[in-house]
Amino acid sequence: MQAGVSTACLYPQLLEEALYDLALNGIGHVELFVNSDSELKRPFVENMADIMERFGVTCRAVHPFTAPMEPIMLFSKYERRVGDMIEYSKRTFEAMQRLGAEIFVLHGSSINNPVPVDFYCERFSRLAEEGKKYGVIVAQENVVRCQSGSLKFLREMTLRLGGDVHFVLDTKQAVRAGESPSEMLRALGNHVVHVHISDHSDKGDCQLLGSGQFRIRGFLEDLHTFSPQSSVILELYRANFRGISDLVSNYRMLSWMISRVEKQAAEAE
Repeated sequence: MQAGVSTACLYPQLLEEALYDLALNGIGHVELFVNSDSELKRPFVENMADIMERFGVTCRAVHPFTAPMEPIMLFSKYERRVGDMIEYSKRTFEAMQRLGAEIFVLHGSSINNPVPVDFYCERFSRLAEEGKKYGVIVAQENVVRCQSGSLKFLREMTLRLGGDVHFVLDTKQAVRAGESPSEMLRALGNHVVHVHISDHSDKGDCQLLGSGQFRIRGFLEDLHTFSPQSSVILELYRANFRGISDLVSNYRMLSWMISRVEKQAAEAE
């Protein structure tokens, strides 16, 4: 497992500036949140790759800005929209190849635009199959405002797609949906390939690690059992921390906790 930080934490700071600031402060692993079409153009992608290479930073996942378009494009009954959305997603896949990223984060259809689960899985599969051609794993994130917000729906996806479905587990989104992040992890098992982590309590569902009541160590132990190659990415909203030093401190804490979990697992073998 590998700890990291999402550039989304520093939004609305420009993507390249957020990446540079994280790298400059010793964050060695990131998720990139692409916020605009121009950030997929080759010169921009090359600039980000140069920053990463200069500081020795790696990237596992890319979160595309097209998430709000997914309900009316990818999960549309209008076939031309679906084709156009898949075609456009290839630009992100190409950027991911250059950046060394393999997880494409998908939100999916919204609860205001629900579609039958079989229809949903067919659309998901078409995008996922295209992603494979680029070495990319399309992974469904649990998002409270989307059909994917409920564990029941994600279980339906696993029943239909089996080993061809992968998930990004977002702990704050699980809490918002009234789900337990740990129960969701145990239910989805090795289908979980990536995590967005934050703490939570009765004061809020998106807090710095260690400031809430989330049993982080137990969660990481379960994650190591089911999906030991996952990245665990700190994802906070800008109002939930004071400055980049908070992110650095949490990143180091998370890295230490992961190392302890891995050492414990190795000793038990």
